[in-house]
Amino acid sequence: MGGIDVANGVVGAVLGMLCAVLFQQPLQDGWFRLRTRSTRAVRGLRQREESGPAWRSFSLGPLHTSALIVEGDGESSIPAEAVHVRVLDAEIELPSDMDGWRAEIEGESERLRAEGRTPLWNGPRYAVESFDVSRTALEERPVVHLRLRPTDYYTFLAAQQLDRRLADGTTPRSRYLTPDDPLRAPAFLQCSFAVNVAVVTTDDLLVVSQRSDRVRMAPGVWNSSVNEGMSRHIDSSGRNAPDVHAVARRGMREELSLEPHEYAIELLAFVLDVDKRHWSAHFYARLKDLTREGLQARMSRGVADRWEHQTIDYVPFRPAAVVTYMLRADRIHRWAPLAPALFHLALVHVYGRTPVERAEAQAVRRM
Repeated sequence: MGGIDVANGVVGAVLGMLCAVLFQQPLQDGWFRLRTRSTRAVRGLRQREESGPAWRSFSLGPLHTSALIVEGDGESSIPAEAVHVRVLDAEIELPSDMDGWRAEIEGESERLRAEGRTPLWNGPRYAVESFDVSRTALEERPVVHLRLRPTDYYTFLAAQQLDRRLADGTTPRSRYLTPDDPLRAPAFLQCSFAVNVAVVTTDDLLVVSQRSDRVRMAPGVWNSSVNEGMSRHIDSSGRNAPDVHAVARRGMREELSLEPHEYAIELLAFVLDVDKRHWSAHFYARLKDLTREGLQARMSRGVADRWEHQTIDYVPFRPAAVVTYMLRADRIHRWAPLAPALFHLALVHVYGRTPVERAEAQAVRRM
């Protein structure tokens, strides 16, 4: 048996040497070619030219909104003196093939009045003619120029029918809006400018409101703490242009019964809902003394615009808690378009960008 084992060993060694001579180099060459091609393929993927839109609306994992943050990143506030508002004289006019839509709305209001029901209130509003931003020479701080034109609520409601067919088969969206240039739009499609405020109590709770089912626009959705439209009648004193900070203070008073001395407020950003063409000034407000219980007690004694909200949630104002709340299964598809971006900016303003983005990434991974 020993001789057979030796013979087998010799034969195995000879066969091994033969295989090495015949196949080692081809195998090495093949592996080298495979590795080279793989490296080139990876480099090619990295070097391939790609393009994408410079403007993207706010998203957070599976939460996608139509809110485009046009100016502001949350970290720095925009001072009141950096915002210049000018009101033009000429009132907004709808194109002739949309003017009938406004007449329909006016007719509906008259019918409701005749039936003894609540008619549609045609309040005076502003349309956004243009929004421009420049920078100061030394510190490169933003300087905002907002140009407005007079309009009314009926015109706003008519212009909101962006996907309704016109006589030629087009829609206002397809005819007048360009997806690749979201900031370009005629003023008659931008008949809405509002303020949205993220309010935090002195015991660090974020106030989140749910819109009433009675409101005509976006009933039942979850929204900012305060949402107030700019009024041509209320917010313009004489011939003076409206002040966005004053509009925010009016909203705080009318929706939460809060007076200016009870909070500190900062303007964080200007945001555009590119789907509905709604412009917004986003604010952060911190209550000085009122806790959740104090705010609830205050509101129990009377709120001017109580009918606009049907529920208020109080969320711990910490990055992980707020982000988890926004991504809840019963919230994620029920947000007003501008609210999630507002809460993100408020978190960044208080905690900084890095901790907030880390909390957002962790919350998305846990889903």
